Amino acid sequence: MDINQFKSRAEELRSQILYHNNRYYNEDAPEISDYEYDMLLRELEQIETDFPALQTPDSPTQRVGGSAGEKFSPVEHVVPMESLHDSFSHDEIRDFDKRIRQSYDHPVYVVEPKIDGLSVSAEYRNGVFVRGSTRGDGSVGEDITDNLKTIRSLPMKLNRPVPFLEVRGEVYMSIESFERLVEGQEEREEKPFKNPRNAAAGSLRQKDARITKARELDIFVFNVQQIEGETLTSHRQSLDYLTELGFTTLPFYHQCETIDEVLTKIEEIGEKRGELPFQIDGAVIKLNDFSQREALGSTAKFPRWAEAYKYPPEEKETELLDVEINVGRTGVLTPTAIFAPITLAGTTVSRATLHNEDFIREKDIRIGDRVILRKAGEIIPEVVAVAAHKEGSVPYSMPSVCPSCGSPVSCEDGEAALRCTNTDCPAQLMRHMIHFVSRDAMDIDGLGEKILRQMTDKGLITSPLDLYRLTKEDILTLENKKEKSSDNLMRAIEKSKNNDLYRIVYALGIRHIGQKAAKLLSDRFRTLDAIAAASEEEIASIEGFGAIMAESTAAYFALTESRKLVEEIKILGINTRNLSEPVEVSQDSPFLNKTFVITGTLPHYKRTEAAAMIERLGGKVASSVSKKTDYVLAGEDAGSKLTKAQTLGITIIDEAEFDSMRKSFD
Repeated sequence: MDINQFKSRAEELRSQILYHNNRYYNEDAPEISDYEYDMLLRELEQIETDFPALQTPDSPTQRVGGSAGEKFSPVEHVVPMESLHDSFSHDEIRDFDKRIRQSYDHPVYVVEPKIDGLSVSAEYRNGVFVRGSTRGDGSVGEDITDNLKTIRSLPMKLNRPVPFLEVRGEVYMSIESFERLVEGQEEREEKPFKNPRNAAAGSLRQKDARITKARELDIFVFNVQQIEGETLTSHRQSLDYLTELGFTTLPFYHQCETIDEVLTKIEEIGEKRGELPFQIDGAVIKLNDFSQREALGSTAKFPRWAEAYKYPPEEKETELLDVEINVGRTGVLTPTAIFAPITLAGTTVSRATLHNEDFIREKDIRIGDRVILRKAGEIIPEVVAVAAHKEGSVPYSMPSVCPSCGSPVSCEDGEAALRCTNTDCPAQLMRHMIHFVSRDAMDIDGLGEKILRQMTDKGLITSPLDLYRLTKEDILTLENKKEKSSDNLMRAIEKSKNNDLYRIVYALGIRHIGQKAAKLLSDRFRTLDAIAAASEEEIASIEGFGAIMAESTAAYFALTESRKLVEEIKILGINTRNLSEPVEVSQDSPFLNKTFVITGTLPHYKRTEAAAMIERLGGKVASSVSKKTDYVLAGEDAGSKLTKAQTLGITIIDEAEFDSMRKSFD
């Protein structure tokens, strides 16, 4: 290739990497594996090394991948939160050591596991936690103080009153918690998180700290960023000091005198991957002496005194024995591959989702094939490719009838999924029952899948509402149910009748309606009768509701069966009203029914404070600019949202104008 071809390839790579950066860091929804991303970045680095003139100031090779989002207030990092340069071979680690030895004859290193989570800063004054933030782009992050307070392993008060301390740590989700979360998402037919790292990031950046708390996050603290009142001279000393203060530090780290020792520890850590209760994606090698670190400094993106070793993804070949079809609560048929058990990333796996018919057809997967498996994020097994077809094999076809009830299946326009057409399908009923009693829906404590199956097998329930017709005598007929446990279950069922309206709306299992959408419906219409009577146009006018969601809601309540269900709910004494007091707003309010978008940094308000004021005065706050936007409240560094508002001719106001509007009425 000539230099013009390399230039074109570099531009293409930058575009791809920036897209995947946004998906990974800001949307917590990656589309490619870490290894595939690393290879794109490595190729771009090589081109820019060979042709320095092709390197641009805004290249992804020169910047940390994330950015500070607009959901939270920005936090400027006094000490930059740098990323690490990645190595993928022992030779590259030896090259790192050679560069260090150009300055120091006998460097001492600390080798530690590289936790795959979200990097955060935590600040303490006089030993008390005062602020937490994400890494963001390394220079500016997001204020997530309230969310970090929900993490039990992060101390709110240190064992000593250090005048000031800023530490860096990695927030992660344990494999056990991740599997529980994904199981619940799959039960609700939501798109599950791909791996624990993205689950942790998505959980930590929730506006509602209660959601973060429910996700059971943890943290390992591994660096001192700033400190007053104490002098630390080495990394090993700082880790011991952090432990004394009450932090949960990395579970194992090793001081090494030679590069051969370093490589041995890297391999030892790699062998532990499948045994650990949390996810790691590599090992980190750091120069131990702080004075040496300071002298070496950093490049535009990386410290020169540290290197990350990334473990390659493990792939193995096995035989596809069968395809099992499972039926979800909305009738979706999901194919699952059953294959000869293999050990992958330290655990034995024998099943993997095949997603849908399009996925099977694209990879031409057939029963009896030799298939290549990989663990995505070292957690979820996935079929990467077919290694070889079995002689005489034929392309796999999804069933034309439901495996549970034998009814025909169909595929709706624009969807890849097949669905059972029988609303009374037994498999759908069980999934619906599990969803109905779940924590986010009616939250009936003590009703798990095992008990629900007993109830359906005995004919005690044929629909979720039958739960409210059960008697204590009915429950006593179940396995292991005694007087006390039966009383407890009856109380839990009775208690659920007093839930707020959004819970029963979500529990109904309307397609495309999650808990957030159920709350929006509840807040807008206030009663179940009003929701059922609302037109598609009225529902679509709710900020945050898409056309598909509105269509699905209106279609559901248009069914005769749904109308009967609403009446049945009321007869059984289940609450059908929004229990929160509606905000009464004067018709003269300049904010009434106006949609605002807040962008940039406001001089005196946090964006959350401004949003609360807008909503209290009858307005609505949206996250993106569209033709429906009435005002854009813009602060400093407003960015692309301001540009789009200017293009669309939307009214733009600053904080002073916002205050003037508010004070004229508030």
